[in-house]
Amino acid sequence: MLHRATSADLDDLAAFLRTADLTVAALAEPAVRLWLERDQDGAITATTGFELGDDGEHALVRSVAVRPDLRGTGSGLRLASFALDRAADAGAREAWLFSRRSGGFWQKLGFGPTTTQALAAALPDAHQVALFRSTGQLDREAAWRRPLPARASFTA
Repeated sequence: MLHRATSADLDDLAAFLRTADLTVAALAEPAVRLWLERDQDGAITATTGFELGDDGEHALVRSVAVRPDLRGTGSGLRLASFALDRAADAGAREAWLFSRRSGGFWQKLGFGPTTTQALAAALPDAHQVALFRSTGQLDREAAWRRPLPARASFTA
């Protein structure tokens, strides 16, 4: 079962993401919203999340990963869909992501290719964008985007 990552999860989460060859930058930042699942022994088995842009209209999908022995079970699609739903609930109208290796997976979820410049323009202050700019990695990445459905906003 997914639960929201807390500061107590960050070391384990970073280690898990490193084994999946995913970015660990700014995991503790308020704009980065992360969820994870643990097995009965407490080991992380899956993660998902997004970073909401400063304008609230754009979200950068991040940290979607499943432990290797659990791949092929539909967990990745479930996790990615969860992150997209939470981003839409937060008010985002467009989802973006970087992925050089998993384009086919993201296309199943309605993503289409875009340019890294378009992603960087939509999310100029996203931590992963800043990291990729500073390291020169931005132009070597592959970018993807898709619209998110408008969600009714409820207040209590």
